[in-house]
Amino acid sequence: MTEASTSPATISERLDRLRFGRGHARVLAGSGIGWALDAMDVGLISFVLAVLAQQWALQPGETAWIASAGFAGMAVGASLGGLLADRFGRRQVFALTLLVYGVATGSSALAGGLAVLIVLRFLVGLGLGAELPVASTYVSEFAPARIRGRLIVILEAFWAVGWTAAAIIGYFVVPASADGWRWAFALGAVPAVYALVVRWGLPESPRWLARRGRHAEAERIVAELEGSIRVPAARDGRVPALPATPDVHASPVPAVAAPRAGERVRALWSPEFRVRTLSLWVVWFCVNFSYYGAFIWIPTILVDAGYDLVRSFGFTLIITLAQLPGYAVSAWLIEVWGRRITLAAFLAGSAVAAILFGTATSEAMVIATGMALSFFNLGAWGALYAVSPETYPTSLRATGSGWAAAVGRIASIIAPLAVPPLLAAGGAPVLFVVFAAFFAVAVLATWGLADRRGRALDDR
Repeated sequence: MTEASTSPATISERLDRLRFGRGHARVLAGSGIGWALDAMDVGLISFVLAVLAQQWALQPGETAWIASAGFAGMAVGASLGGLLADRFGRRQVFALTLLVYGVATGSSALAGGLAVLIVLRFLVGLGLGAELPVASTYVSEFAPARIRGRLIVILEAFWAVGWTAAAIIGYFVVPASADGWRWAFALGAVPAVYALVVRWGLPESPRWLARRGRHAEAERIVAELEGSIRVPAARDGRVPALPATPDVHASPVPAVAAPRAGERVRALWSPEFRVRTLSLWVVWFCVNFSYYGAFIWIPTILVDAGYDLVRSFGFTLIITLAQLPGYAVSAWLIEVWGRRITLAAFLAGSAVAAILFGTATSEAMVIATGMALSFFNLGAWGALYAVSPETYPTSLRATGSGWAAAVGRIASIIAPLAVPPLLAAGGAPVLFVVFAAFFAVAVLATWGLADRRGRALDDR
């Protein structure tokens, strides 16, 4: 095997022409389980906050700090995680993030007071913030170009699985006893164990390996992927070679875009990428503000509206289930309409649903409009995670995705703190109009994003 045959361009072409096979399913499922465990932790805090507000007699500002501490950790984790993943590899950092937040979540079960819980939630956020952009980058670098967007939306759909698990735990475990919230956090320690599975059970990204000059390892992993594809035999019994995919546009790979960490961050604002970066950061900021402002507080808002704890948790569980069809429709449309139009459509739907939810008065309207908000908002998340890693070349892909996520996490910090004064100023109607306005700004920002539907990743 010559050096040229294992160059990044050749690795890229071979990855892009593959059919979806067992190797892809293993990478997708392995990453998706980690993603679902992330979602379970984030979802659990919304149920725990509603209970701790009563048990510890917390004021709204104090519960907001518990939520915001986790998002502060996410902002730091996202910016560092991307840089580390571009330097040390996607799989290594993915496993480390699972370990960090799993241990911190399990430790939260032992928290005896507000200050300790805030510190632990910050540590949880460090792991969570780094894991999500790294996982989406990791899967995108394995996915064939013609279905890459769809696979990333499916990866993001594991979020709904985890959030649904959180809603089930919140409904059955958290209210069951005075220590129910502690048992919920104890279940959140599972990712620490799963980190071992990721570290030794999943392969490293061959694109990253090839870019780092580790061609033999990249060749071995791609060969294993090719071997996992079942090609039906012809009538004469011979097995045909894998066909090239005509809609993939691959070209020789130029010099690396950014070899060192400092250069990678500066490159995000180079003339080539500055419009994409600005647009991506605006979308991430607006979506995070509206999503976390709404969904972290929905159980508490329903309790304040007069519904008892169990009923409000039940409503939240039903609303959460609408995430799955949202992801399914987004996964289909993203390869039909493309990234920008799909993202913009789901963001616009989120804006309308937010206004309707904020003005809902009956139980039926609360559930229906809440499900619509869940459907559109999570479909938008799927499209956003698909477009983010495609925005940048391999040498700064995780850095770019991580910094966009970090900017979004700044909004996640602000949103829980902004909810109490907005509720005091005008109640749920004013609060959800504000969320709708952020969704509308995000719609406008989508038009500055790159749309690489059906095209090979940039392997610089």
